Amino acid sequence: MLGRHYNLVTLVKYVKFCHTRYRKKPMHGSRYLVNAQKVFEFNAWDDVEWDDEQEAEAKRKVVSNSSVKLDYTKAETYERNASKHWNEFYNIHSNRFFKDRHWLFTEFPELNFNTSDSDDSCTKKVFEVGCGVGNTVFPILQYSKNREVFVYCCDFSSQAIDLLRENPNYDTERCNAFVLDATDENWNVPFEDNSLDIVVLIFVLCAIKPERFAHIMKKLYQYIKPGGKVLFRDYGRYDLAQLRFKAGQCLDENFYVRGDGTRVYFFTEEEVRHLFEGAGFVKEEVHVDRRLQVNRGRMLKMYRVWIQAKYKKPL
Repeated sequence: MLGRHYNLVTLVKYVKFCHTRYRKKPMHGSRYLVNAQKVFEFNAWDDVEWDDEQEAEAKRKVVSNSSVKLDYTKAETYERNASKHWNEFYNIHSNRFFKDRHWLFTEFPELNFNTSDSDDSCTKKVFEVGCGVGNTVFPILQYSKNREVFVYCCDFSSQAIDLLRENPNYDTERCNAFVLDATDENWNVPFEDNSLDIVVLIFVLCAIKPERFAHIMKKLYQYIKPGGKVLFRDYGRYDLAQLRFKAGQCLDENFYVRGDGTRVYFFTEEEVRHLFEGAGFVKEEVHVDRRLQVNRGRMLKMYRVWIQAKYKKPL
């Protein structure tokens, strides 16, 4: 039973907890913080509520770290040298830095081609933009029993594509990895217009100059077949990563440069809606995923914010 000391916010969390516990297919995680005194019992909590004070403090930090912006000339050097910085990133970290994204099939069951309702007789074409070294590609190929699934994948970094192709799990009969700058006006891709079933955009748009977002959406709309989907996940506004930037690292509003020269943008739900719907896609789902990650050894609480969305090209 809930005691009288529980307030309305706690009651809402409790209802979410009960709903998640008994539903068959939990989405966006399944562990809710009902009792704040138990915060350090687990490493992470899902859909954490922010109060007005926390929201105001996050806004204050963003105003502070955005107060000094790089001048245009300096900012443009990061645009011109973007491929160089990402090649250096992958050269330093190699593929030892990454782990397979097994959470993919919980958040995006559309990528699980090993379900009873999947049609093994029908070819499925998946295209991942910004594939890196294969964090998404290889779980799909590894766990899919539908041999008709073919994955196209591209990255801005030639170093990342080289590492992906060198992976022993890379199978040219089921996958085609190639270098592509998605901001280019014209794309040289190995598939036709209206041919893709699923496009995956996971932590990739954030690394691109925001002025090019609309162009990329237009190109994706061109290649996705009617009824096809885009699966999107990226950094949300006021994520811990944004709040940690120092003054002088801001390129533009909510767009920053890291110490290694790579860049990152932080989205709002409204921006994501406008971006997809402005290109003609129809919304299936948009969700702000606020997660509390806990370092139990150091007794630290870290608030993460991501935006997740699913959009469909109309029939």
